[in-house]
Amino acid sequence: MDYRARFLVDPLKKLTLADIDPNDTGDIDKEEAAELTAKYLQRMEENQFLLYADGRQSLLVVLQALDAAGKDGVIRHVFSAMNPQGTRVHGFKQPTPCEASHDFLWRVHKQAPSAGDVVIFNRSHYEDVLVVRVHDLVPREIWSQRYEKINAFERLLAENGTRVLKFFLHISPEEQLERFKKRLDDPKRHWKISETDYSERKFWPQYIEAYEEALVKTSTLTAPWYVIPANHKWFRNLAVSQIIAETLDEMGLKLPPTRVNIDEIKVHYHAAVKAANGNGNGKKTT
Repeated sequence: MDYRARFLVDPLKKLTLADIDPNDTGDIDKEEAAELTAKYLQRMEENQFLLYADGRQSLLVVLQALDAAGKDGVIRHVFSAMNPQGTRVHGFKQPTPCEASHDFLWRVHKQAPSAGDVVIFNRSHYEDVLVVRVHDLVPREIWSQRYEKINAFERLLAENGTRVLKFFLHISPEEQLERFKKRLDDPKRHWKISETDYSERKFWPQYIEAYEEALVKTSTLTAPWYVIPANHKWFRNLAVSQIIAETLDEMGLKLPPTRVNIDEIKVHYHAAVKAANGNGNGKKTT
């Protein structure tokens, strides 16, 4: 199944998240999904090697979701396929005083991937059209203008060789509460618990409305949004890994041309071996 086509946010159509079933598993079972996910992760690993070696393009993955939807899980399971050398995760928290004194994209642009790298944003610049809207932290006339600025920013990244993929992990309020319970039942996960987990649930309808508008207004050809049904973690991982693997496939990644004369390097190598073995007399120098 083509999850890119199925879960792509069309900017020309109204988005109603209530019409997207967070329990959707695409008519596939867990066992088959695990096999397919493993294949997509292998392709991701191979392509990331080429991306890093070539050093001309980069990939930015944006993860957004309501609490407990699985951002950390995607990072842990999907991106485990990638070499830490060339991969980086950045989580955006409440802006520091220094960050708040600049425009809202200032701190974000600094974290964009360098050529050859993969960067994952755990939350992102989209908080500045979500949280600030829901809690009236800035006037409407300010946050409503940020969609255009975000599109311009992501277009700039694309023009400089960065592919941008954005995922909204879609869970139900019932599933969220069940995951909160699992955190309470597991002492090893108590560190993740916050009172805001519960206070923010009161604003669920407002967040959904904010997401619906943000996703439609900022899903573009160069930086598409995908709404991923995320009640089932195994299906979430399958859909995300397929979309990333197929996007990397399309980037035309390949090894860079050799920068040296291999025949000359072989001469240097054999000379080094000869020197290490005592100039060819069979005795190693000390």
